[in-house]
Amino acid sequence: MLTTRPFEETEERQALRATIEQVLARTLPPDRALETDRQGRFEHDVWLALGDVGALGLGASEAVGGSGGTPGDAVAVVEEVARVLPSLAVDYVICGMAMRMLAHPSAGSAAADLPAIAAGERLVAFGLSEPGAGTDLLGLRTSARQEGDDWVLNGQKLWISLAQEAEILYVLARTDPVADDRRARGLSVLAVPVDQPGVIVRRVGMAGMRAAISCEITLDGARASGEALVGERGRGLRLLSETLDVERVMSAGISLGIGRGALDLHVRYAREREAFGAPIGALQAVQHPAADSVTDLSAARALTAVAVRAIEAGSADAAALSAMAKMASAEATARIVDRGMRAMGAMGLAEETPMQMYFRDARLQLFSPISNEMVRNVLGESLGLPRSY
Repeated sequence: MLTTRPFEETEERQALRATIEQVLARTLPPDRALETDRQGRFEHDVWLALGDVGALGLGASEAVGGSGGTPGDAVAVVEEVARVLPSLAVDYVICGMAMRMLAHPSAGSAAADLPAIAAGERLVAFGLSEPGAGTDLLGLRTSARQEGDDWVLNGQKLWISLAQEAEILYVLARTDPVADDRRARGLSVLAVPVDQPGVIVRRVGMAGMRAAISCEITLDGARASGEALVGERGRGLRLLSETLDVERVMSAGISLGIGRGALDLHVRYAREREAFGAPIGALQAVQHPAADSVTDLSAARALTAVAVRAIEAGSADAAALSAMAKMASAEATARIVDRGMRAMGAMGLAEETPMQMYFRDARLQLFSPISNEMVRNVLGESLGLPRSY
């Protein structure tokens, strides 16, 4: 029988998925997942359980305190998490970015935090986007200057997931002036302790991804030690860019998890709900959208798998393929959750079912971590068309 699960995976990958399924079934059953989303809270015990099985350490080798693994492993994990609670999958992507950044040879003393992050004992967040700098990240205004042995930071960050719970904020700030119009140079990543007077965190209420803990951060004379620099001074954007391809296929994995969860619910409801003496799944008006959805999901999954293989092989096409996978998966899932909502009618909006959560959370995937419109711009340019931005 046709299923919504991956077409074919190695036994090791299947075992990894099974482990994550078991952890989530034990620690985050459906009722608790819905309540967590409703209240917009972070479940520390679930996070620690994921750390216990090595899921949080993927992306960094065991030699430096991680658990090894491949980008494909990370995509499999994030899909399983997103199927249960998409908000938690957003936080998982943040952890994966930290693993890859801190495992970089140039990470410096910040790499000492890697084992605690991998265990789930230390939470971190990334301070990248700003009120006036999202897609155009090079337009950021947050600055960092040296004062004695410390760094002093001033600026504002927005849409920063997990910041309210994090101990460390990896801030992208300008440490050196722009030279020769090369805005990408002079930006550095600094590990800033959150618990200090110079860091003000404000929770931002969201209609979707409620439990991802989205925040606004004001840095007003925030201080970081002289050793807080992560990577080379002035080359922070380059360091972060080395995580982007994996971040995008992990974002695709979130979309696949949401789409899979919504389609499974759509099909189950169509089998069980009766009207006019028969299951509504016998009606073509309900059956055909489900067929379209499984096709959309399968096509997005196939493109994501191709992108993952390109990343793992170090292919020159990895950047374009990962961007395509992110965009295709997000667009497919937006259609899947809409069809599922229509099939379930009012029940799809009821807070006692996950469909309304999937419907809301799928919206973020269309413009995060990069908007699909910007992905189209980049892909158009890669086809040899004039740059459009």
